[in-house]
Order: sequence, then structure tokens, then C-alpha cells
Amino acid sequence: MNVIYGLLAISILVALVFFGLFIFSVKKGQFDDDYTPSVRMLFDDELVKDKDVKEKENSNNQQKQS
Repeated sequence: MNVIYGLLAISILVALVFFGLFIFSVKKGQFDDDYTPSVRMLFDDELVKDKDVKEKENSNNQQKQS
């Protein structure tokens, strides 16, 4: 039974160490995304085109129904 208590204590300690390292890395900016904002402008046109195509299809469907 003492082994279970020991393993439980060790596993909690290891979990706290990993959690502390995760918090440290987040504060240091390890997970900041520097690449996506610079590339996002290249894909904005595709989103606008998709919206324009959907709007045209909706207006055509409404005209057909009238």
C-alpha cells in the first residue's frame, strides 16, 4: 500500500513540474504565432471571392424564384 502512495505522490509532482514548464513556456512566448499574420493577407482575397460567389448565387436564386 505504501508503494501506491509513493507512486501517487511522484505522479502528482511530475504533473506539477510539467504544468509549471508549460506556464513558463507560454509566458516566454514559445507558442506565439509569428508566421500566420504575415501570410494571412495572401488568403484574404480568396475569402472575399468566396463571399462574392455565394452572394451572386443567392441573388440569382432569388431572381429565379420571383
